[in-house]
Amino acid sequence: MDEKTEHRILGIDPGTTVMGYAVLHTNLSKSDVEVISVIQMKKLSDHYAKLKYIYEKTNALIEQYHPDILSIEAPFYGSNVQSMLKLGRAQGVVIAACLHAGMEVFEYTPRKIKQAITGNGNAAKEQVAAMLCHMYPLSQDIDYLDATDALAAAVCHHLQSRIVVGGGSKFSDWKSFIANNEKRVIK
Repeated sequence: MDEKTEHRILGIDPGTTVMGYAVLHTNLSKSDVEVISVIQMKKLSDHYAKLKYIYEKTNALIEQYHPDILSIEAPFYGSNVQSMLKLGRAQGVVIAACLHAGMEVFEYTPRKIKQAITGNGNAAKEQVAAMLCHMYPLSQDIDYLDATDALAAAVCHHLQSRIVVGGGSKFSDWKSFIANNEKRVIK
């Protein structure tokens, strides 16, 4: 990621029935949710029609919110190969639209996202949603966990992208932070 301090992160939880999305506006350590919702595709029966719809909706989100980063949840390995293939195609369509728009793309496993939000990589989707409701002024009535999963992907990237400490010092990892802040370490 470049040295720009302000970003709009498009978080996506890919799916071919319901796809969650969120846009997180960030400025150093501060972040605000611009939008959080889902794209419904239950009425579309053809898989290729769904992929086209995902591509069009992703382009519309890019045009409306002007994100510069995509943070997308990586498909997890399941027992149903056909479902994995469809999910991978949906993810690929989103990534292609974002790359075409010149966005940076970051992919996180569900475990990494849950760990970043709750501190527990095995947390339930409901736990992730509850933590996000504590972090941001979100409505407790969000209908789909796909929307909060998308926001979690965006927040995960924001938290993982850079550790910023007062005075503008930037550290890429804990080791470099500790090396430059030995007096703050309690032994």
